[in-house]
Amino acid sequence: MKYKRILLKLSGESLMGNKQFGIDHDRLAQYAKEIKETVEAGVEVAIVIGGGNIFRGIQASEGGMDRVQGDYMGMLATVINSMALQSALEKLEVQTRLLSAIKMEQICEPFIRRRAVRHLEKQRVVIFGAGTGNPYFTTDTAASLRAIEIEADVILKGTRVDGIYTADPEKDKNAKRYETISFDEVYSKGLQVMDMTAFTLCKENKLPIIVFDMNKAGNLKKVLSEDKVGTLVTF
Repeated sequence: MKYKRILLKLSGESLMGNKQFGIDHDRLAQYAKEIKETVEAGVEVAIVIGGGNIFRGIQASEGGMDRVQGDYMGMLATVINSMALQSALEKLEVQTRLLSAIKMEQICEPFIRRRAVRHLEKQRVVIFGAGTGNPYFTTDTAASLRAIEIEADVILKGTRVDGIYTADPEKDKNAKRYETISFDEVYSKGLQVMDMTAFTLCKENKLPIIVFDMNKAGNLKKVLSEDKVGTLVTF
């Protein structure tokens, strides 16, 4: 495999499948199966998952709710998704550990960097819940921060599109996909890859990003081999 240790970033919305909200168990099972295959190939896997299928703090603040309160509610939503993914993985007999940035001793371990790294070295899938534990930061930023802390080789951003395009491919049929693109090009072209805080963290710490379609079966394994799947953001 191309990478030894990865951080997989999944959006909460992707867990909805064809539903309007909540968790689609078929989609969850598909993700768990692909993650298991990755672990069996000898790759150390850490995961950050969003909570947008349950609650989005920034949308709540637009409706008049206190932004800080809304963000903490969003963090709790990520823990719900993390627990669901943990359960799906353990059903396939994959050893997992859920580490939360907010203490919840009954359901997960507190995030401690050394402990997270030790779990990865023992081939356990590590799921990071509750974002960074701070309001005003997205789960993209949490993914970048955790990836840097555990010294991951790459961030794999699983989305519903198969890479980064010149324009939104769902709106512009003439949009073309980049196979590789530099961080500076993303800045200059104003492309949306991650939120700017997360993206800048990756650039400053020389951490490459691959954006790919996680919903297509087999893509995770292809990204980790030499197959050109998705878009690589590099230097």
